[in-house]
Amino acid sequence: QVQLAESGGGLVQAGGSLRLSCAASGRTFSRYAMGWFRQPPGKEREFVAALTWNGGSTSYADSVKGRFTISRDNAKNTGYLQMNSLKPEDTAIYYCAAGSLVTPTPHPWQYNYWGQGTQVTVSS
Repeated sequence: QVQLAESGGGLVQAGGSLRLSCAASGRTFSRYAMGWFRQPPGKEREFVAALTWNGGSTSYADSVKGRFTISRDNAKNTGYLQMNSLKPEDTAIYYCAAGSLVTPTPHPWQYNYWGQGTQVTVSS
């Protein structure tokens, strides 16, 4: 089992930045690929970004490319999502996920473990 806990969400003005963290405990986090997903109000959960276990390969949703950066520090069992140039449409609950994957897949059903989420609100 891997337990995940997100932090770093909050209220920010459009154009601002936030860095989300995903702290892992339990089984060795470094063995798992990591993903970030989000669920906007009234919408389904959607893919944001993913990263392989060693950080060697990443993937991003088109809507966040060039603005968001996913990273991880396996020594600290922590993953990150740096979000810059935030827009009101980025408002959502953000979830981190971990899975036994060899590629940074955008499909949520392929991830085994999920955090509880952290709210990000971007005001216009």
